[in-house]
Amino acid sequence: MTPSKTRANPLFLRDEELRQAMELLFYAYRDFIAEPDAMLAKYGFGRAHHRVIYFVGRNPGITVSRLLAILKITKQSLSRVLGQLLREDFIVQRTDRVDRRRRLLSLTAKGEELERLLTDRQAKRIARAYRQAGAEAVEGFRTVLRGIINEDDRGRLAARPERG
Repeated sequence: MTPSKTRANPLFLRDEELRQAMELLFYAYRDFIAEPDAMLAKYGFGRAHHRVIYFVGRNPGITVSRLLAILKITKQSLSRVLGQLLREDFIVQRTDRVDRRRRLLSLTAKGEELERLLTDRQAKRIARAYRQAGAEAVEGFRTVLRGIINEDDRGRLAARPERG
């Protein structure tokens, strides 16, 4: 007797398989952000603050316009969040020496510490899942995530040099 294969052919996904994937993404996102949300609440911050802190930390010296392009939020929304992070000394803003109209953003030591706390918790969750899944599944997961995000962001990520 031949063992039956339970793996779905990705070319012929049924509605139920797609809905299951959506549910898994919803639950994974909920759990991925739960601990950082609780930590951020202690500062009076929300998820928008988290995203700003993360991407400024990941891209020191990032321009405000580049940050807007990554986050895809309005200038008004960023202004509110960024203003609070600047006032509370999590981010510093300086003028670009070449183009004085550009504002460059970086984390302060206080911002780096918060970013590290938030990221370490999430990195541990991902590392545990990666170890359980194995290398082949990890690469498949990355491929799926790249396929979900829009083409511009795929290009941005592909252009990013590897960090060691």
